[in-house]
Amino acid sequence: MDLALTCEHATMSLGERFQAVRALSEELAHGLSAEDQCIQSMPDASPTKWHLAHTSWFFERVILQALLEDYAPFDARYDYLFNSYYEGLGPRHPRPQRGLLSRPSSEEVLAYRRHVDHSVLGLMERGEPEVDRLVILGLHHEQQHQELILTDIKHAFFVNPLHPAFASPQPHGVHEEPAEPRFIDYPGGIVPIGAPDAGFSFDNEQPQHAVLLRPFRLAASPVTCAEYLAFMDDGGYRRAEFWLSDGWALAQREDWRAPLYWEQQGDDWKIFTLRGERPLDPSEPVAHVSLFEAAAFAAWAGKRLPTEFEWEAAVTPQPVVGNFLEERHYHPRAGGHAGPLAQAYGDVWEWTRSSYDPYPGYRPFDGALAEYNGKFMASQIVLRGGSCATPESHIRATYRNFFPPAARWQFSGFRLAEDQ
Repeated sequence: MDLALTCEHATMSLGERFQAVRALSEELAHGLSAEDQCIQSMPDASPTKWHLAHTSWFFERVILQALLEDYAPFDARYDYLFNSYYEGLGPRHPRPQRGLLSRPSSEEVLAYRRHVDHSVLGLMERGEPEVDRLVILGLHHEQQHQELILTDIKHAFFVNPLHPAFASPQPHGVHEEPAEPRFIDYPGGIVPIGAPDAGFSFDNEQPQHAVLLRPFRLAASPVTCAEYLAFMDDGGYRRAEFWLSDGWALAQREDWRAPLYWEQQGDDWKIFTLRGERPLDPSEPVAHVSLFEAAAFAAWAGKRLPTEFEWEAAVTPQPVVGNFLEERHYHPRAGGHAGPLAQAYGDVWEWTRSSYDPYPGYRPFDGALAEYNGKFMASQIVLRGGSCATPESHIRATYRNFFPPAARWQFSGFRLAEDQ
């Protein structure tokens, strides 16, 4: 079974891959203080320490306790503290109160990780297919939380008046704005959508099925900050005719005037990044916008957002190359990787106009893992392509991310589409 990791990991054994993924999570937390790791800035975010513990809980609860009859939990109380949303696995600490968990300490959480790592590696020595299958799932689950570690601490640092940086600032020049947006024609037709049976995929990517697409055009690049500034300057946040009703009400209630992490200083705009605050680069993809903002921009531009099926059909032929977590840039890049559809992978998750629904013939994972994806298939919108905080080995053309349409704290951007 292929873990679909980067070229660097391609020759590793599964045990080596396990250790590499686990080590990266701890690397992301290494420069954070104990206070940093405990903070929760909003109910949708979680403390870094909680992410480190929860991913260990997942391996312990879903794999070790399920497959080892004589396994003794590291601390039985952790089952309540670090369960995320698995009703079938028992009660859990309320999500909005994760920031109150000053204990266990960061050191104790790291000791918990060492214990789980040792036990999982020992179990893997059996060479059993079911163990490997669950370990691979657990690694992809941990990679999801690696991205959340970054997005969640970014929000926590932004609401801190000191605006601390997660990583050291880097020199950043402002790039020239590219030419007018270019669109690529796609013929449509009957296309395969979803992941094949071979290799790893989440249950929400299956089964592969045929979808009929009308001919469409897709923008060659995601919408840039300069393009979004033009929308703002034309009164985009004050003109209800462009907005979905729920989005307009929310934007007025919360006084949205720009994407999250943008701050105006005089006539100039600054942007808060994981490497600190700096001048806004008009050429980089706009990020941290909601589906409501993306749809409003599309209406203003006389275009629309693509469906997830249009996105997948167009992007599938391209290799998975882009600005991912491994680059340690921690922010969308201007220009980025070329291709028929530039920056289709990495940089920003791209909002689609598709509701997060099950595919025809969908079957959830077995047992407790049935709660992994399927129970969220309501009131969510699909995003595609990964971001600058996504591990490269975690993404693929069929990957379906999903968030409520109001979500802004993720690295979410968009590209435009239109009918032919």
